Amino acid sequence: MLISLDDPIWPTLEGGYRMPYDVAEALKAMQAGEDVWHELWEELHHQGDVGVASYAAVPQLVHMLGGADSREEDFYALIALIELERHRRHNPPLPDWLADSYHDAWAQLPAIAARDLQGQLDPVMLESVFAVLALAKGKLRLGALLLQMDSSEADEWLEERLGWSELYGENA
Repeated sequence: MLISLDDPIWPTLEGGYRMPYDVAEALKAMQAGEDVWHELWEELHHQGDVGVASYAAVPQLVHMLGGADSREEDFYALIALIELERHRRHNPPLPDWLADSYHDAWAQLPAIAARDLQGQLDPVMLESVFAVLALAKGKLRLGALLLQMDSSEADEWLEERLGWSELYGENA
């Protein structure tokens, strides 16, 4: 069950800085059409740290944006990062009261991503979508690799490991 954005629990939840962060206010602003992605990135994640506010934001973002005509890279990248960092040993566990809505949101993400894959996506958006798909299938390491490796690192790896340009050409 999705928690109301007016629920009094929101101001008590900790974000990436291990301090209370009322993400519901930013989510309400997003519903009103404001661009709050910078704030969400800043407050929900900090140097590998995430908190319960970070986890609670995921079902809300999926609910708010999952049915939209399209989504921004931030949607996939932030949700993927939160899921990845949720597994770090020092981050808090997913609370029981949030587990159902969090897992339900993740169950919806492959279908949302499949819709977005029908259109033209820039490389960074594509990497974020693929990271979400890997994480949704429980492939944490693959999701981390897709989320963390930029295209220049991938090019370097392909060249070193496979001799890419020699085998496939420079423009492949």
